[in-house]
Amino acid sequence: MAATLEKTRYSDEELEEFRNIIEDKLEKARKQLNFYLKQLAEMSDNPDAKIRNLEDGTGSAEREQVTILAARQRSLIQHLENALLRVKNKAYGVCRATGKLISKERLRAVPHATLSIDAKRRGLA
Repeated sequence: MAATLEKTRYSDEELEEFRNIIEDKLEKARKQLNFYLKQLAEMSDNPDAKIRNLEDGTGSAEREQVTILAARQRSLIQHLENALLRVKNKAYGVCRATGKLISKERLRAVPHATLSIDAKRRGLA
């Protein structure tokens, strides 16, 4: 009886597919961050909007919301850049809790994932 060897990493071809997915998401995330930063700059540069918004308080709330969105985009970009490093080091797609491969479906949906669905559900980290 031959023992079945469990796959411990994705092939170079599979890693290339994931690299393309990550780079595509990274480009979109950077464009979205630039949009948010432009919005913040416009909010700061428009004195009429400041005066009008002081009266109703919407300016502060809008600025805070866009700031939160920009921070989330920065975080996503960092996670995606880290994922690219894992691809380069051929460690991409390995669950940091179990050491087993994360499913391709999960990585295609969340390319910066570092936990398998099972590990995430069980609260392993």
